[in-house]
Amino acid sequence: MEVVVLIVVIVMLLSAVAVMLFKDFLAALAAMTVVSLGLSFLFVVVRAPDVAMTEAAIGAGLSSLLFALALRRLGLWRSQ
Repeated sequence: MEVVVLIVVIVMLLSAVAVMLFKDFLAALAAMTVVSLGLSFLFVVVRAPDVAMTEAAIGAGLSSLLFALALRRLGLWRSQ
């Protein structure tokens, strides 16, 4: 189980760095969603399913939707 957690943490770290480095806003949004879903998985591992569901719903779901709508509203929705 420790190996799986280590892999998830590494993926989260790489995704967080990718968010800062991507020039494409949609790619950065997808990487941000990966970080939130990884965190949700880690909450499941530490046996906090209520926090995991909240992080998945709010962190990955609602926040990503709000950022996507903001990108669309600002005209930055199109991928280059």
